[in-house]
Amino acid sequence: MLIRHNLILYQLFLHLPFGMAQQSALSDDAIWRVELNKTWDVLGPFPIHAREQHYLSPSFPLNLSEPINLNKSWPSSYGDDGKVSWSKAESDANGTLSVSFPNIRWQSLRATEGWAALQHHAVLRTQLTVYPPRFGSAPFPGLLIQLIQGSFFSILPIEPAHCEQHVAEWMSGNIYDMERALPRIVELPFAPSLDKPTAYNIFISGDYEIRLFGDPAVKGSTSPVQTIRLTVDVKKGSHSLMHEPSQDVLCDFVDGFAFGEVIGMGFRSLSGWWTIKKVKLVLPHAVLIAPSQTRTIPVIIIQEYPFLESQLQVEVTIASSDENIKKHTISLPISHIKHWTDIAHEPIRATYLYALTTPTVFVIVPPVMPSLGEPHPPILALHGAGVDVIDQCSWIDYLPRRRYNWIIIPTGRTSWGLDWHGPSARDAWAAVDALCSILQSKRQWHGWQIQRGSKVAIMGHSNGGQGAWYLASRYPDRVLGVVPAAAYIKSQAYVPLSMSRSAHYIDPALRTILESSLTPDDNDLYLSNLVDIPVLAIHGGNDENVPVWHSREAMSILQTRGPNANANVIFHEDPGQGHWYPSVFDNEHVQTFMDSVLSTQERILPASKFTLTVSVPSESGSLHGWKIESLLLPGRLARLQIDTDEFGITKVLTLNVHSFSVDLRLFECRAVHIGESMIPLPADQNTTLHFNFTNRTMCEVMENELANSQPPSRIQDILLSPGPITFVVPDTPSCKGVTVALRLAHDLNVYHKLDSNFLLESTAVMMLKTETLPPSNTVFIGHPSSTFPQIVLDKKKTPFAVKDSHLLLNDIVLDDTNGGRCDH
Repeated sequence: MLIRHNLILYQLFLHLPFGMAQQSALSDDAIWRVELNKTWDVLGPFPIHAREQHYLSPSFPLNLSEPINLNKSWPSSYGDDGKVSWSKAESDANGTLSVSFPNIRWQSLRATEGWAALQHHAVLRTQLTVYPPRFGSAPFPGLLIQLIQGSFFSILPIEPAHCEQHVAEWMSGNIYDMERALPRIVELPFAPSLDKPTAYNIFISGDYEIRLFGDPAVKGSTSPVQTIRLTVDVKKGSHSLMHEPSQDVLCDFVDGFAFGEVIGMGFRSLSGWWTIKKVKLVLPHAVLIAPSQTRTIPVIIIQEYPFLESQLQVEVTIASSDENIKKHTISLPISHIKHWTDIAHEPIRATYLYALTTPTVFVIVPPVMPSLGEPHPPILALHGAGVDVIDQCSWIDYLPRRRYNWIIIPTGRTSWGLDWHGPSARDAWAAVDALCSILQSKRQWHGWQIQRGSKVAIMGHSNGGQGAWYLASRYPDRVLGVVPAAAYIKSQAYVPLSMSRSAHYIDPALRTILESSLTPDDNDLYLSNLVDIPVLAIHGGNDENVPVWHSREAMSILQTRGPNANANVIFHEDPGQGHWYPSVFDNEHVQTFMDSVLSTQERILPASKFTLTVSVPSESGSLHGWKIESLLLPGRLARLQIDTDEFGITKVLTLNVHSFSVDLRLFECRAVHIGESMIPLPADQNTTLHFNFTNRTMCEVMENELANSQPPSRIQDILLSPGPITFVVPDTPSCKGVTVALRLAHDLNVYHKLDSNFLLESTAVMMLKTETLPPSNTVFIGHPSSTFPQIVLDKKKTPFAVKDSHLLLNDIVLDDTNGGRCDH
């Protein structure tokens, strides 16, 4: 077996922290220690809406540059007298802290505002003390901090002299308790004393999320309780680069052959910049890891013979920033399983390479029998929020094995992902294509193949049920049928935004921009795309997590959109059942529905009249061959209404559409009537026609698609980078811009499992001039007067510009009153 390091396709130098950390055998008297006070001061609660903590100040309502008065009360609509005060809480030996406010009349609030009234914010404070070694004078190595189910934390000085010189630097916690997340590497705001204990304040933003903590009524309580865990330790070990096995990405080996194209080795830099020079057998391009960054290094597998060992030995050569070269051998555990049979099988972990550099795992359940004749379409099964399908197979065990159909269970990047939108949706479709490639790679698997670009049936539960609505309504021509179970319609309908704090202060005209950015995620707006797709919606009648009205309302909208549609649309409500029950998919009506939609891949005949609704063309597919390519006003909804008469003449009405296309292999008609134009279609129907509006009423026909220069509609789309997100940072390592980029890289890895790459500005400028920048989305962090942004903005491809060291938008200077800033 030949193991080849992935070349990453570019001339990249990626800073990678690497080292085999070894515990030193020093006595307690010779090492640094840290102690966390178990008594916490707690201020709250304050109303916020779901996920609002991500753009409010984590210390609200406190100004941490001022002294804290523990006797002061603060305005809050949750308190009986309109005020709340400081209280106390105690953490246990494991660092777990329960935060509740029993004096708040939660039932009264909930009676009018629903469970949205349970959403709240609190500020927590305690002290941590750093103790120097009794013997020796080793410098302080830094802290490892893990905050579980808390939003943000910050460490501040206690002494007034230090406070005046320090601005709070907030770091994200692991609020959703993402699996396999590593502790953050944290530097103290000032160095501790070498001869006496040094105390610091640590603050936490504690935010109650219904989606995270659930409804307290399920546990027989009326009071919401935040359960937060904070652990603090001193960074240990004599090496700066560590292999982190929890970050490895490994596929199963079936009869000795890897069921995937790539494996990944996780590395983390505890300090310094490190470069992965090579993996044994091949000289690859270097991979750079920045201080505190974690990266999973991809290794492409080329295999000719079975590999039956339990451990795979890989030799890795690393170099520090001062070119100190080291070699390390890493042992990777290999899981071997036997080829599946008609009576025995195991779920298989498979791998592929996401966005050029990121090894990614997904799980599959093999069919009972190989294909007889044409390949059979697979089932795409989407898990709910917080379900880790890699290490927790219980959810998969309740998916009945199919006779001829593979079941593909993607991770969605993480157990929470992006609600199966954005990178999570891309991951789901990529898993389908990856399985096709894997099955084609070995002769013994050819009888089980699926077609590339195969249509799929989609099923999902809870958040995965919402994801099933999303994927099916955005890519209807790839879907044979959809089974959303216990699904919510959209996030702001699941937990209403009525308790918003920011809404009281934002200009309503500006607030609508923020709210309209949710348009691409609002599933109810796109249900017109499903009027010809078979749908079986399932919901437990007593669902305590996602109220059953969500599925009822979704089906009502769907049936209103297409009262005369051809599709089989069914709603099945299981009386008395809660959110999850083992038979949700394992029952006769679901399997009968699946049998009917998977029995053929013939295209679904369209209704004579249907509507395609799109808001982001780059994240949307076609409906009966019709596809919206670009919009007149990006960010606004666009619609194509298709109406075909008995003579085969199709009338097209458009809303906010600049260009569109129709694949004549998927839609049959004789002519198209658009605005004032009647356009006869060519005799050759094996083609795609492209239409472009030259004005409001005139439309021209083209054989080739227009180059789409339209930018993405919202900043979140930067996550859809074709490669690792590239951070361009100042050349000065101690610059604040570098620390901001490192914090963002950490969050991208924890919350989305997205890779990131660092380039010093001087290197990026050189690449920019020689047009060798990697094909990825790039983030510059620094001053507007720097060379890199000036070169980019001088091309005048955006309304931004730099003048006299100021950033301008449409010739207006962006300052603190009208622009964004990053104080922490």
